[in-house]
Amino acid sequence: MKLAIAAVAATLTAGSAFAGGYTSPVVETPVIAPVVPVAVDAGTDWTGFYAGVQYGQGSAEASDGTESDFDAYGVHGGYTHDFGNYVLGGELDYNKVDLDEGDGDADLWRLRGRAGYDMGKFLPYVTLGAAHISGDNDLSETDVTYGIGGEYMVNDRFTVGAEYTKQDFSDVQNVDGLDLDTDMVQVRASFRF
Repeated sequence: MKLAIAAVAATLTAGSAFAGGYTSPVVETPVIAPVVPVAVDAGTDWTGFYAGVQYGQGSAEASDGTESDFDAYGVHGGYTHDFGNYVLGGELDYNKVDLDEGDGDADLWRLRGRAGYDMGKFLPYVTLGAAHISGDNDLSETDVTYGIGGEYMVNDRFTVGAEYTKQDFSDVQNVDGLDLDTDMVQVRASFRF
């Protein structure tokens, strides 16, 4: 009987301990992963020497009405310096010009400055400089060349691009008023050092 009284007393005591002792369930706050900033591409460095090859096609038109299409292929080399958003440099190139009309050909040398805008792996640019053409019939003229282009950096050492240029020669072969204008579109591949 003592055991029964002790059990009843323990039950009443335990029941009063739970009375009014309600606690709300614990809600765990979700674990939020810290925000990791995405690494921003610091840009591609276009600074350095480069050399490569090019191939293109064009047309030549003299002020006397003579016209001819041509293929041009050659080599180029230069240096550019990346100033952050802007890229400046210079380039020397040589093109062998093979005229479609007849068996004529010519040598075209160009020394040009380049100014571009650094867009990461893509570099659009403008170019301006001097062009010298020599060929059949004692042709030897120097005048202006200018154009636009774009270059894409495949990796740190290799780039590909395309370029449109004009070469304007005045008073060809010392004939007043005889001008020779050429347009040329080329694809290019360069190795960077």
